[in-house]
Order: sequence, then C-alpha cells, then structure tokens
Amino acid sequence: MTETSLAPLAHAMIEAAQRAGAEAADALVVDGTSLSIGVLKGALEQAERAEGIEIGLRVTVGPRQATVSASDTRPETLAEMAERAVAMARLAPEDATVGLADADQLSERRDGAGLDMLDPNDDPDPAALEQAALRAEAAALAVSGVSQVQSASAGYSRHRIHLAATNGFSGGYARSDFGLSCVAITGKGLSMERDYFGDGRNHAADLLSPEEIGRRAAERAVARANARQPKTGAYPVIYDERISSGLIGHLLAATNGSAIVRGASWARDLLGQQVLPTDLDLVEDPHRPRTSGSRPFDAEGLPTTRRAIVENGVLTGWTLDLATGRKLGLPSTGNAARGTGGPPSPSVGNIALTQGDQSLQDLMAEIGTGLLVTSLIGSSINATTGDYSRGASGFWIEGGEIAYPVNECTIAGNLRDMLLSIRPANDARTHLSRVVPSLLVEGMTLAGA
Repeated sequence: MTETSLAPLAHAMIEAAQRAGAEAADALVVDGTSLSIGVLKGALEQAERAEGIEIGLRVTVGPRQATVSASDTRPETLAEMAERAVAMARLAPEDATVGLADADQLSERRDGAGLDMLDPNDDPDPAALEQAALRAEAAALAVSGVSQVQSASAGYSRHRIHLAATNGFSGGYARSDFGLSCVAITGKGLSMERDYFGDGRNHAADLLSPEEIGRRAAERAVARANARQPKTGAYPVIYDERISSGLIGHLLAATNGSAIVRGASWARDLLGQQVLPTDLDLVEDPHRPRTSGSRPFDAEGLPTTRRAIVENGVLTGWTLDLATGRKLGLPSTGNAARGTGGPPSPSVGNIALTQGDQSLQDLMAEIGTGLLVTSLIGSSINATTGDYSRGASGFWIEGGEIAYPVNECTIAGNLRDMLLSIRPANDARTHLSRVVPSLLVEGMTLAGA
C-alpha cells in the first residue's frame, strides 16, 4: 500500500466514527514490511519476513475516550471498530484532559520532506542480506582469539504512517531502517566472554561494512578474555559511549510528564533547578535528517520543534503531550507518541548532550584508577528516590590505562548526585538518535571482589 493510499483509509475511519456517534476522533494507519536474516557457522539459520497494515481509532464522547485497533481494512470492519469504540467510550471513566488538539494548534508540516528518512532504492534482496551477515561472521572468526560467533544478522524495514483527525489534521510520512550486527565469543566453557557490535541507519549506503562490524565485535570480545571481579570501594566510573545514553535516559524518564503527573519521579521538584553541570545542555531536535528519532509532527498532529530540555545545567521543562500538559496546566511540548492500540503518551525522540573537549583516553588518564563500564545488566532503580544499582562489566583502569577486563560487579549511587557530577568526553556518534558521549561519574560505589 502506498503512502498516498493510507490517507483515504484514515479518513474513512474517522467518518465511520462520526456516523457511530463519536464527537471527535483520530485515526492512525501504519503500513510496513520487514525482513531479518540470521546466519550461523557459514549457513543460513533464520529468515523472517513480515508485511501488514495496522489501524487504530481513538474516539471521544464528552470527557471520555476509547481506542480500538485492527489489521483488517474492509469497510465492515471499520464500521464495527467505530461502533465498538464509541460504546467503550460511553462506559469509560470521565477525564477532563482527554481530547484532540484545537485547529490552531496543529502543525503546518504534514509530511517528511527534508528529513530524508526513506531510502529511495529498492528493498534489498534477501540473498544480499544473507551475504552481508556471512561476511560479518567471517570477519569476526578471522580475529585471533575468537572461539565462535554466536550470531550475525542483517535486516531492514520500511514503514509508512498516516494520521488523520476530525480537527482537520491529515499528514503522513515514511521511513526505512537498515541494520547489521554481530555477536562474538572468546574462550570456552565457564571462561567464555562475549561482546557485540552493530550499526543501524535510515539509508543502506550509510551502514558500516560487514567486515568492519564483524571485526569490531570480535575485538571487543577478545578484549574481555579472562575477566575478573574488580575491587570493592568508592571509585570514579566511566560509562562508555555505547551505554552512556542509558544514564541520560533515566533523566528523560524522570522528566516525562506521565511520571510527573503520577508523582513517581525523583525529579518532580527540580523544574528550574540544576540537574546537570552548568556547562551542559540536553537538546531535543526532532528534525535531524537521516536519524531514526526524527518526526515532522507528533502523534496528535502538533508541530515538533527543537527545545532545550536542560540548558546550562538547569531543567527547563517536562516532556508533555496534550493530556499530561492539561493535567499540569501547561501546553504540550509536541512530544506525543502512540501506536495503533492505545492513546498518545509523551516520548522524546532525538536528543544530544553537550560533548566535552577530552577524549575517552584523556578521562581515563585523569581518573588514574576506576572502572570503564561497557555493559550493564539487570536494574534496581527507584523511580521516586533515584537510588541506582546495576550489574556491570567492562575494564579496570590503573595508572590511566586499561589493566584488565572485569565482570560480576555492581555499581551504585543516586541518579540526582550522579548526573550533577558527570563529565562528558568527545566521542559521541552524531548519526544516532541519542548523541551522548562517554560520561565520567565521580564517587560511585563498586561491589566486586
């Protein structure tokens, strides 16, 4: 189904909703195809292809709303969906904050022009994806010290969406995603260690080569050979760039309007307060070209705009959709996101943290002794207090250099204190949706040997 053909379907859904008695409605149509290829030991191991269309309808009847979804686009199904949604809405609890945007709030941008999220070339041939995965596997196995490759995979997907509503909004866009990854293992038996590397892009031509991906995965795995527990105590910890965005993700979760409305956030009293060092900004930019988190408009048809979530270390605002904004007496920040099966909720897309002027090696040299974390497992994080504890592995640093690989340790602290102390390196990959460099956090508690 072409992107242009999605619009009539979306409009047919809202017309059916109005005939069924809805006072207002919006409809989301998502049409997609995906293919994933996995290889093992030089042969095809797995191939999955999916194609389909999903539709979602949200209706309001007074201060009540309901959402229904389906994968059948026949007219009789649309009518049944509309009738069911209206019946459900009439029985739903009252909520004065539900409802569509006013017409004067809607985005004038109605397509993905300028965002360059869709690869114009034909879909890749399954055989080509298989060959790419095989090349990555072979490159990993060629690295001395690799005992086996756990998996190598390649895939792509294309999705087209269209959103239409009774307030007059109608817009859609398309995007493609290409990925290639490899997981390598070193050692045998109980001494096995593994690591990975992968790359994902909107355009196939931007992907790193399979040889590069396999080699990096292998070198990471080999570097982890003979890992042991680190020392117990209070030490500086560096979050490697491959995982550092997760630390910033905790701040984004704590400043999400849904958490603030519930009162379940350690940042609930920090609006206008310092949450990062004074020389750091955290900026959302939903219009970065060829980036997976870009959006021309949000899931309620509102304009998406560049905004500083944190400016000079100070938290400037929450991440809001219409409903959470109304609950807090604030306007939406244009951050509504939704699938076909539920109503909108606030979500952040592309973000970037100010990069520093030191390399990762410079940070290691500065701390002298500490832990470089490259992988995190498990999670014990108190969303209300910010208390933080996670299993970690990586490398022990002595004399400013990597001394040996480590595993089976726990790092702990409090997110509020941790984020106030971070120092960024200059190694963030700028094509990612979350551009966050390696981060140094002072004085964390390590539980090891």
